[in-house]
Amino acid sequence: MKKKKLLFVIDSLACAGAEKSLVTLLNLIDFDSYDVDLQLFLYGGELETLVPKEVKILPPLKYTNFASKPFWKTVFIYPPRYVSARISYSSKLRRGKPNNITKARLFWESTGSVIPSNKERYDVAIAYAQGVPTFYVSEKVSAAKKYAWVNVSYYLEGIERTFQMKHYNNMDKIITVSEKTKEIFSQNQLPSEYKMEVIYDINNPELINKMAESGNGYDDNFNGIRILTIGRIARQKGYDIALEACAKLKKNGISFRWYVLGKGPLEKEIREQIQALGLEKEMILLGVKSNPYPYIKEADLYVQTSRFEGYGIALAEARMLNTPIVTTRFDAVYSQMVDGQNGIVVDMQPEAVAEGIQRLLNQHELKEQIIACQKQEKKGNIEEIQKFYDLVGV
Repeated sequence: MKKKKLLFVIDSLACAGAEKSLVTLLNLIDFDSYDVDLQLFLYGGELETLVPKEVKILPPLKYTNFASKPFWKTVFIYPPRYVSARISYSSKLRRGKPNNITKARLFWESTGSVIPSNKERYDVAIAYAQGVPTFYVSEKVSAAKKYAWVNVSYYLEGIERTFQMKHYNNMDKIITVSEKTKEIFSQNQLPSEYKMEVIYDINNPELINKMAESGNGYDDNFNGIRILTIGRIARQKGYDIALEACAKLKKNGISFRWYVLGKGPLEKEIREQIQALGLEKEMILLGVKSNPYPYIKEADLYVQTSRFEGYGIALAEARMLNTPIVTTRFDAVYSQMVDGQNGIVVDMQPEAVAEGIQRLLNQHELKEQIIACQKQEKKGNIEEIQKFYDLVGV
């Protein structure tokens, strides 16, 4: 039987939620039935080493290669249209402070015309992230079926809605990672509801437990309370909320360290705030770890201070490793959390986060009840792979 040819497109395989979700999915695919290509726009991410050998990682696009080099080294080597596109994008970025949604549009408006089409013909092409991967699959890929994954709460307005909906309307289906994400995205004036489907981010408990046992965790010989947060250092993840909560815990005389696994655009700002608040010993930025699971398993508490999430993969991972959770009440939180049973759900305020943490530290019985509940929960959801097979066909 002839194999189906699939293409996945994502920005990079840095250590983040959508990227971990894709790597998990790729490791579950039946390669006897599918040939799989993977197109990235940025290479060298921590999770690339976890991609199965059967997956063909396509070479960098010529423009991507050009844009990754210092401008002065490329200006006389690459075609003038590349140089013009790069200058156009850079100049647009300097007009105000665009968010990630706007940056993606400006990038494609400036560079889309110089990015070549993929010459292959695919049975199914999947944009596994919002923004540039979706635009690329929409305009540059030939496929019998095209699908777009939406893994965050993605509500668009004005010019962003107009620009992006023309690409989403080119898709045969839009896949969201939770019912709440679907509800929010459906407000973007889609032509018909039937195009949307929910496939939850897949979590493989066997793999996560194996990695939790095989890797290295904390090495600072600290004997107090260890709090952990995982996520890109960006506004979405609410690190400003975490910092203020951290300051309140310190003021209350608690012996703790709050570790952060992640990097991102606000890292310099967060480091400055840590110093300004005198939290150098309490808030520890560890950068990115390709295997975060020993850190989750060894933490006393996992804390999520997100403003919004499509699903919340790190929460699912903490639940699988039976680590007590305090999380903010972001839009999709109740797709996996039950307040007071498998964790504590609090308001999106520093005071509430600090109170939730202290509640678990002070109420030993409650903490043990949460751990007991987590141990009884169904672990993982690898059965979601069947929804994927139903989507792409065999």
